[in-house]
Amino acid sequence: MNKLFFIGLLFFFLGSNTVFSQKKNDDAVLVAKDTLKSNDIDPLTPAKAAFYSAVLPGLGQAYNKKYWKIPIVYGAIGTSMYFYIDSNKKYNQYRDEYKRRLEGFGRGEELARYDDATLISAQKFYQRNRDLSALFVVGFYVLNIIDANVDAALIQFNVNENLSLKPNIYLNDVTSRTNVGLTFNYNF
Repeated sequence: MNKLFFIGLLFFFLGSNTVFSQKKNDDAVLVAKDTLKSNDIDPLTPAKAAFYSAVLPGLGQAYNKKYWKIPIVYGAIGTSMYFYIDSNKKYNQYRDEYKRRLEGFGRGEELARYDDATLISAQKFYQRNRDLSALFVVGFYVLNIIDANVDAALIQFNVNENLSLKPNIYLNDVTSRTNVGLTFNYNF
């Protein structure tokens, strides 16, 4: 009976000690700060970057301070525009020669060696290339706007050493085989 009394007394003091050690905090509830986003967030930044890129291709990339993308934008749009202009010039050249022959003016000096079927085939070829080049010009222009918008949205997120993603290979203790896993660490 004495043993049981001392054990009960021990539990009483240990249990009451933990109860009294808890302290109620009457302070206001603190909201945890999202550490993935940076402190200076402007929700209109992506819209501004997209607008600048729509006005002048590459200006949105300059607004985002990604200057290395500007030559890529102008290279893509400029190359497509060059092929559009070149294909359009050759299309008009073959078309005009074919029209000349249909009107009875005879063969021109430049394209005299081609027959009518070859002129028609060349017209179709250069018309298709011209249309595809125009599609590429518009596509690269739109891609420029989308790139500026997405880059401006993503640049507001905090990416530092506390956020890491790395593959992990470890030995399974039970089967003695290697397992491959992916570890995602986020430190506060």
